[in-house]
Amino acid sequence: MAAASFTAGIQKSPLSFGHQIAHNKLAFTPVSIVSFKSSSHFVTSSLSSSSPTNPGVGVTLFGGVGVEKNLKDRSAFAQTESVRQVTGSLTAAAGFRFAIVVARFNEIVTRPLLNGALETFTRYSVKDEDIDVVWVPGSFEIGVVAARLGKSKKYDAILCIGAVVRGDTTHYDAVSNSAASGILSASLSSGVPCIFGVLTTENMDQAMNRAGGKSGNKGAEAALTAIEMASLFKHDLKEQ
Repeated sequence: MAAASFTAGIQKSPLSFGHQIAHNKLAFTPVSIVSFKSSSHFVTSSLSSSSPTNPGVGVTLFGGVGVEKNLKDRSAFAQTESVRQVTGSLTAAAGFRFAIVVARFNEIVTRPLLNGALETFTRYSVKDEDIDVVWVPGSFEIGVVAARLGKSKKYDAILCIGAVVRGDTTHYDAVSNSAASGILSASLSSGVPCIFGVLTTENMDQAMNRAGGKSGNKGAEAALTAIEMASLFKHDLKEQ
């Protein structure tokens, strides 16, 4: 964005803004402020809509956002109207449809992850008939199946479960990286949230601890993410 020189290096001192007001006599009350020291970054921050009267302050509009720039010390303040914040809901998820793609490799880990996800969906009022479970050989194969399911438009979110445990070779890196990129690609190509529930651990103890052991159940956590993302897409991010 080729605009006026904006700033990098955020001033973190709680007194910095008060000092700015005293120095520049800016007569407005911010909701939030970001103050910077030169360079070419465009930054916005939510402020009140009142305007300062200091003649040393220039006002420029970028994409409908009023940006106030002090011409003397090059500090910048961006003004917007109140910002609408959107988040998914973790209330009852009845009516949502979910697919779960599970890797069979390391089933001693992936089976309890799946059970944790299913228990969470039940707790949030998702009916059994609204959940489809698809088994694949390993974590590497999750992405292509998730993409096919996403493109079917039958599901509000797709939960991807696997377990990759480091061994003596670089196979671990190849599989874990490919699983992550495959699941991301499935999300982007289908437009359906595909949730990353693949454990990538140094050893089997770490994996078991995260499959219902002392570190909780990451399958259950991934199911919560699926519910929140399904809610976000269904109610707040509908295509216009």
